[in-house]
Amino acid sequence: MTIDAHQHFWKYNASKQPWITDKMTILRKDYLPDTLKGVFIENGIDGCIAVQADQSEQETEFLLELAMENSFVKGVVGWIDLRAENLRERLDHYSQFPLVKGFRHLAQDESDPNFLIGKEFKRGIGLLHSHGFTYDILIYHHQLGAAEKLVRDFPEQKFVVDHIAKPNIKNRPIKTWKDSIQAIAAHKNVCCKVSGMVTENGWHNWKYADFVPYLDIVFDAFGTDRIMYGSDWPVCLLAAPYASTKGIIDRYIQDFDEMDTKKIMGKNAMAFYQLSI
Repeated sequence: MTIDAHQHFWKYNASKQPWITDKMTILRKDYLPDTLKGVFIENGIDGCIAVQADQSEQETEFLLELAMENSFVKGVVGWIDLRAENLRERLDHYSQFPLVKGFRHLAQDESDPNFLIGKEFKRGIGLLHSHGFTYDILIYHHQLGAAEKLVRDFPEQKFVVDHIAKPNIKNRPIKTWKDSIQAIAAHKNVCCKVSGMVTENGWHNWKYADFVPYLDIVFDAFGTDRIMYGSDWPVCLLAAPYASTKGIIDRYIQDFDEMDTKKIMGKNAMAFYQLSI
């Protein structure tokens, strides 16, 4: 089964998606399962993980409702306030819904470089494992140091780094990112999504070869057991249609053996998020 481990849905609202700027007009509309279903049929995708794009529990409820109505949405990575005093109660609530697989916070937008290792945030992370929830790490490359400290402190917690930690592919300062991604990959409780790369490059002038050095490093660091494919649809549309985004990974792994290909394109996501197929 082929799984897209990272995509988004939204009903466009300028106040809820302020990050969608004037340069992103293609994103200024609704993106819902009816549209994605046809895209998946065209590209041989069997299911997906819907990931939060708004910092509210209303977002989690919205994604959960879509997942319950659309069988190809196999799981939800929602949002919850990991620093809240009533966090245990909220985790107990979401534990009632098998489709809720984990949570994410837009840590990339936090001004504090040590946000991920703040006392209250770490207390929240410490409660996830007992409830069986995963955590998606959304950061820029310069935040990898804090992320590595976080995953080191919680060796039993399942983490996944979104978008290969958003290296600056456009300007190619690869050395610092490489050292940091190798450091976090040394922790076996951490996986990585090969996703979101096209929007970290020049949107309209990228080429396949731009991504190969980054993929080489990620695959060497994480191995085929801890990497999962994700499209970052519809955000990827800023730089490429779905087929081209997926095509980067298809081309890179074209000579991999069948078992490794199946892991990257579905089995790893199914295991990480404990998907019921």
